[in-house]
Amino acid sequence: MKTINAPVTSTLVDTDRLADFVLFTQRSCILNLSTELNKGNVSFPQFFLLTYLSSEEYLTMSDIAKKMGHSTAAATGLVDRLEKLAYVERAHAAEDRRKIMVRITTKGTELVSKMRGEISNDLAGILADMDEDQADAFEHTKRAIRGRAIA
Repeated sequence: MKTINAPVTSTLVDTDRLADFVLFTQRSCILNLSTELNKGNVSFPQFFLLTYLSSEEYLTMSDIAKKMGHSTAAATGLVDRLEKLAYVERAHAAEDRRKIMVRITTKGTELVSKMRGEISNDLAGILADMDEDQADAFEHTKRAIRGRAIA
């Protein structure tokens, strides 16, 4: 039988602990996020689209479809609903009027900002309750994640 050496075992324990942390924080954040989004009649996919748009000047319908893993028709439906709620607006590109550019509105930016704040507060509470070992493991993991490109 092959034995696992200490560094590999330690890594497995750390990854298991990280997985537990992610699942716990995800559950906490999603419950709060769901409650807030329901107030504004916004679905998770619509909110995820708003978060993409909040970091870009605009996205085309093709960009949206690709980022969301949807067809262009499904992306158009997402944008339609968000536009009716005044979270996004559409504009035609000057060089090609067939190209539709979707931009987040001030109202959409405010929603994303509010939800980021809520998530940040949830995470701050979770981190504040960590013991020293958990905090050290979290810091180690955070440094490792920063070293990788996460899309």
